[in-house]
Amino acid sequence: MPATLSSTKTRAALRSSARISLELLLVLLMTAVVLWALGQMWSVTWPVLVALLLTTLTWPPTRFLRRRGWPPALAASVVTVLFLIVAAGIVVLIAVPVASQSGELTAGVVDGIQQLRKWAAGPPLNIGDAQFAQGLDTAATRIQGSVGGIVNAAVTGVGTVLNGLVTTVLALFLMFFFLKDGPRFLPWLSRQLPGRLAVDIPAVAARGWDTLGAFVRSQAFVGLLDAVFIGLGLWIVGVPLVLPLAVLTFVAAFVPIVGALFAGFVAVLIALVSNGPTDALIVLIIIVVVQQLEGNVFQPMVQSHGLGLHAAVVLLAVTLGGSLAGIVGSLLAVPAAALIAVVWKYLREQLGEPGRAQGADEPEGGPAQGAGEPEGGPAQGTSGPGAGEPEGGPAQGTSGPGAGEPAGGPAPETSGPGAGEPEGGPAPA
Repeated sequence: MPATLSSTKTRAALRSSARISLELLLVLLMTAVVLWALGQMWSVTWPVLVALLLTTLTWPPTRFLRRRGWPPALAASVVTVLFLIVAAGIVVLIAVPVASQSGELTAGVVDGIQQLRKWAAGPPLNIGDAQFAQGLDTAATRIQGSVGGIVNAAVTGVGTVLNGLVTTVLALFLMFFFLKDGPRFLPWLSRQLPGRLAVDIPAVAARGWDTLGAFVRSQAFVGLLDAVFIGLGLWIVGVPLVLPLAVLTFVAAFVPIVGALFAGFVAVLIALVSNGPTDALIVLIIIVVVQQLEGNVFQPMVQSHGLGLHAAVVLLAVTLGGSLAGIVGSLLAVPAAALIAVVWKYLREQLGEPGRAQGADEPEGGPAQGAGEPEGGPAQGTSGPGAGEPEGGPAQGTSGPGAGEPAGGPAPETSGPGAGEPEGGPAPA
């Protein structure tokens, strides 16, 4: 006959499910409140996040100088100045070669437009000069009609640029203070928190800092791979400005999606105006292949190894972050997932039950490992580790570690860890 459900067990299971569901809802509600608060303070939160990412890049040289006896303020100042010099050098390395070849690029653009007009004038389009001029007039009329929208877009763009400059300056100042006073933060935090939190939160913060450093290093390695492979492709095709384009590709790799699109667009445009449409198409194919390998193979593999996440988790995190918060979400998705994994691992370590050590102290008169015996003797026929024995002799077939012995003599063939001994001597080997 089929087994009937126990009403008591069913009610207990439903009560447990309801309690767990309510607790999960409370946790999700608290998480939503925290995220909402961070969104309301985004003008401060975003510079802090950028400063933390920059600090992970500049902390190793700062730590080197401090270990050599430099004062914290001096070490942080020197590293900050060097960082600004390197950033300015990257801009110069990109801008100067482009400016020196601007005349050739301008001539290439003019030639490209002329070739486009000649191609459009032939079959199958057969667009004459009159039609081309009419198209230009129509475009100019439409532009004049949408002046208000263009002005609004320009004002919005200027505001975005200004916000970016303010964020950059604030992030640089915060980076300096993080480099100068960062090692004192966790001890200060421990003194401010009560009880168990004084240990748990600094421990999680230290692990999160290590994870953030691993993310930045892995992102830099992925950007280096992009720069090397795309630079080699441009050099083989014969595109000018290979070094500035490779540097631009490396820097743009730190900005997901938009960075890769911008660097690829610039490379294809230069190939088009300098080498023609055929080489531009080849460069486009090279960039698409490298970007696909980077996004679906290199980045998940490298970041999963450095952050302790599976490659599929990294790929899904970037996709989810981009769909929820755009470019910023794509940038922060992987470190956020890694920090969640750090917190989860720490919680499991703290909430897990420690295993009972093998060979623990045994009660007098019975060597069972962690297993108690009923008054009057153990059950007959037990053969697992720590099984007891009947009065006057061992249970048949007991040979596991921790088996008991009869009164007056040892159990034969007992040699495992924790085996008992008779009065007056050990069991023979």
